[in-house]
Amino acid sequence: MAQANMKGFDIERLAEEEAAVSLLLIANPFSHQPRADGLDRLILIVKDNEVADKEIEHWMWDDARVQARRVSREQLESWIVGSSNRGSAYWLMNGEILADRDGYLADLRSRLMDWSPLIREQKLLSEFSRFVRGYLQAKQDLKDGQVLDAYSNVLACLHYWAHIALVEEGMHPELTVWEQMRKVNPGIYKLFEELTTSSETLEQRVQLVLLACEFSIMNKMETCCALLIRLIASRHEAWTPAELMRHPDLAGLSLELSVLLYKLVNRGCIREIAKPALTLGNGILELKYTSA
Repeated sequence: MAQANMKGFDIERLAEEEAAVSLLLIANPFSHQPRADGLDRLILIVKDNEVADKEIEHWMWDDARVQARRVSREQLESWIVGSSNRGSAYWLMNGEILADRDGYLADLRSRLMDWSPLIREQKLLSEFSRFVRGYLQAKQDLKDGQVLDAYSNVLACLHYWAHIALVEEGMHPELTVWEQMRKVNPGIYKLFEELTTSSETLEQRVQLVLLACEFSIMNKMETCCALLIRLIASRHEAWTPAELMRHPDLAGLSLELSVLLYKLVNRGCIREIAKPALTLGNGILELKYTSA
């Protein structure tokens, strides 16, 4: 069992915690922003079950500030394919595996580095759902005269669009995403510049980017939602949203599922079926989704 830069630290005790699966040590986990977190080491303790108390602890070891963070398998995989913790992919690819029951972390690292088809599709779907939600919210803000809120949401849209473009190129979005975009996709980078530095009014800048986002959403919908479309088509019986979110390929993902289903129905990619909701009384129809 490796103990790089943690000589004398009781790694075995952590590995023996109840339901512990794997341990990952990341030296200098916040190298891109050393002043933002103030930590020198991160120990990720991956568990089989949901994590309750003591999720995060801070320790001092030989003048090093150490964070121990407990996370379930499902939460870790959700971080990797979503945007809630963009440092997680860096941690997994650059950290040292200290303990790994059944080779779980090694397999996950391999799938991440090789961009397994499922992880790629999950990442595209997750980022696209946020992209669409941000676009719709910015459009509503502009309609309501809330220009500053529209600006905030359309800026977030560009971040999600940038993530999609990087995944399409087989790259992992980094925290310094705009440095990546300057090289990978100058078109999206130019929109970012137009939004943040143009001499046009704020409302005009937001409107310009919203038009570009709308065009991109229409073009990317079927490819980014391929996993969801294929899943819906995998059985003859129509799906409820809850059934979809319980499917192993979607479970744990942070998705704006209602928004995606609405858009896919309008685009003709899937069908919406209304059936009587027997448990809710006369006149109430339950909406389900099936293949187009």
